[in-house]
Amino acid sequence: VQLQASGGGLVQPGGSLRLSCAASGRTFSLYAMGWFRQAPGKEREFVAAISGSGMGTYYADSVKGRFTISRDNAKKTVYLQMNSLKPEDTAVYYCARSRGAVVTTGGYDYWGQGTLVTVSS
Repeated sequence: VQLQASGGGLVQPGGSLRLSCAASGRTFSLYAMGWFRQAPGKEREFVAAISGSGMGTYYADSVKGRFTISRDNAKKTVYLQMNSLKPEDTAVYYCARSRGAVVTTGGYDYWGQGTLVTVSS
């Protein structure tokens, strides 16, 4: 399984970005997917997750109401729409595939390479 994240960049505070993560393999819809981030000097943290079917989602409190995770199983792609971005959202964002189909904050076994999001004026 390979995961390719894209869509990062430089955005001003209050702006928006949409991250994408394209997956290889034929069983994409069987697995929950998640987004994580790692800011400079900090540990990696959970951001959002979506179930294999797309019916269930879960967010970290820090992004709830601003970020939206979604997926297109036909395209084997998961998205993270990020609105009202803040400087503290600056980080490398990683997508990951869970070991199961249900929403979870842990138990991810495949990781993408990361895409850098910088929120600055």
